[in-house]
Amino acid sequence: MGDLYEHVVRPVLFKTDAESAHERSIGWLKLLMRVRPLANLMAAYNSPGKNRPVKCFGLTFPNPVGLAAGYDKNAVVWPVMPALGFGFVEIGTVTWHEQPGNQRPRIFRLIKDEAVINRMGFNNDGAQAVANRLARSGEFKRRKIPLGINIGKSKITSLEQAPEDYLNSYHALADFADYFTVNVSSPNTPQLRELQAKARLRDLLSTLLQADAERSRKLGVPRLPFLLKIAPDLTYRQVDDVLETVQDLGVAGVVATNTMVARPDGIDDGGETGGLSGRPIHTRSVQMVNYIYRSTGGKLPIVGVGGIMDAKSAGQMFDAGASLVQLYTGMVYRGPFFPRDIVRSLQWHNAEWV
Repeated sequence: MGDLYEHVVRPVLFKTDAESAHERSIGWLKLLMRVRPLANLMAAYNSPGKNRPVKCFGLTFPNPVGLAAGYDKNAVVWPVMPALGFGFVEIGTVTWHEQPGNQRPRIFRLIKDEAVINRMGFNNDGAQAVANRLARSGEFKRRKIPLGINIGKSKITSLEQAPEDYLNSYHALADFADYFTVNVSSPNTPQLRELQAKARLRDLLSTLLQADAERSRKLGVPRLPFLLKIAPDLTYRQVDDVLETVQDLGVAGVVATNTMVARPDGIDDGGETGGLSGRPIHTRSVQMVNYIYRSTGGKLPIVGVGGIMDAKSAGQMFDAGASLVQLYTGMVYRGPFFPRDIVRSLQWHNAEWV
């Protein structure tokens, strides 16, 4: 199936611009959602050969391969992701205010390097609209895999008002999230990465965790896990500050990493700005995962993401200390059933999962 995609389907898709190809793939998945018997049959066929779920930060994952935030920003097609082999999905990034994102074109393929540059700018329908969509569909109650919701700062919101902005999104979406990922690391929203600084990060995370504790007490429901998504461009000293804050506050885990601003040697980006994803950032992402794992003694769950393009690169993430992995750019180059292929390969690679 992968060869068919790479030699037949991908050349056709790559004749259109990257964002149009993405929108076309969303359209195909919408059609699949309308044929639920087929989607269910595909989910059964593409499920792991061995039923060995992964337990992490209080949740159970049918398999450890998830869809990274950025693909299904508005919670439109996430329910059919088990049909492609995913064990969990992260929607978003969602912001409190609806926003169109940056001007097109804003996604660029670097085909020779199996990479993508994006400067989307958190384009999404806004937290309340996404919450309404989740409530109307009823799919959340029938979900087969955990649903993570990735939240970020609205562009119009100042850094000083950022905690309130994230908090508004949390309140709108908390009833639908199995976990939240706090995105402070996208390079495409001005000043966003400044929220990774120690004082601002502590203020932001404290605000969200306190609100979740209050919701738990009021409604008598379990507290939700919060993950923090960090940038690969951080220095190790900056990572130390992040980890100190995360561990002090009881954050459930870290997503490492977001897209990269720096350009590794030999990468020709054509002068395009934005976050780099795909094969060229894999080494750095693995280094970050391993540094976090060693720094925390393996006690902090890590979701490894960045440049997973085959079973070997996925296995390297687990070897470095990741508990779960996510992918997105890999599907662009390997096709819609890439997650299924990774899951089946990992059954033989990762002794802890097997």
